[in-house]
Amino acid sequence: MLLKKGEKLKQRIKQRRGWWLTLTVVILGLLAVGLTRVNAGWYRQTVAVVTHVQRENRTTTTDEFRNRDVSTTQRVTLRVLNHRQRGRVYHVKNVYTASGAMDQAYRRGNQVFIRIPSDHHSSVAIQGLKRDTALAFVVWLAAALLLLIMRFSGLMALLSVGLNAALFYAAIQIDLMTNGNHVYLLFGVLAIVFAALTLWLVLGWGRQMAVTFGATMAGTLCALVISLTVFALTHERGVTYESMQYVTQVPRPLFLVETILGSLGAVMDESTDIVASLFQLKRERPDIENGQVFKSGIQIGRSIMGPLINVLFLIFMAETFAMTLLYLRNGNNWGYTFTMNMSLGMVQSLISGIGIVLAIPVASWLASRLMPKEVAA
Repeated sequence: MLLKKGEKLKQRIKQRRGWWLTLTVVILGLLAVGLTRVNAGWYRQTVAVVTHVQRENRTTTTDEFRNRDVSTTQRVTLRVLNHRQRGRVYHVKNVYTASGAMDQAYRRGNQVFIRIPSDHHSSVAIQGLKRDTALAFVVWLAAALLLLIMRFSGLMALLSVGLNAALFYAAIQIDLMTNGNHVYLLFGVLAIVFAALTLWLVLGWGRQMAVTFGATMAGTLCALVISLTVFALTHERGVTYESMQYVTQVPRPLFLVETILGSLGAVMDESTDIVASLFQLKRERPDIENGQVFKSGIQIGRSIMGPLINVLFLIFMAETFAMTLLYLRNGNNWGYTFTMNMSLGMVQSLISGIGIVLAIPVASWLASRLMPKEVAA
């Protein structure tokens, strides 16, 4: 009887903690989202709110490629929310198109960034939406789902994302200060730190983390070596570095750095799944032999390899979808569109795919050799 009462008491305490956690996450999210509506004073840019919108006229245009678009003119009334002009009202003309490629419509209640000229000869111009409310809501939603569903594991995942983002920002600042002179060394070390920090926070310090880290580094390195060998043998024919837009440094090192970081994420994902499954198998069957562990890892890798490669391909297609349509709708053929918009992404996807395939035997072999005889439950 006492044991049953104790178990019931523990369950009630867990339920109360769950309710308190849910309530805390909801309240913090509402406060964060609501704060973005009144934080105009935090910005150096001038922030205004749209108080009234009046549509004036619409015109239809058609270009030489028979692309049809509709332009609409709005008369937007703005009230400034910060700085010395706070409280002032301005009337601004805004022209937007139905395609929304380079412009957008504004609605009552939108907060926008505006430029107020120092002279009286120029007119006030809207520079874009203030999007922190939507961003805060999406971040809160993702964090809330992780915390409420995964609890401590979700917290560690959020912490790893935050730390990796801070490290990535610091690496970019160092790259800008050094003018890209040490880009390989900088981002190579960053990739190692990314993998070690993420696996440590998610898996904890131990044999499983070490095996996963080794498999991730080995798979990524092998994929990079193979790709560089192929580049050398083919003299990089067909690799259109010139299609990288807005690059102020030598494009080839940046492309290779992007490839390393992208391949690292895919290989780490697969290695984590394989090693975690093999360690669980060892817990359930302590007497399993090393050869059987290796074969099991190969089977697990085969089952997740296909979906993971397809996920990479779908991400690549989603990234290039809008620009591909833009190229095709403006009279370019498929060959030119692929070369200038899709070829580099396809190369990166192929290199990541090589890393995914190679990570299967590497992770399986390392787990079979370095796994302890008895795995703690």
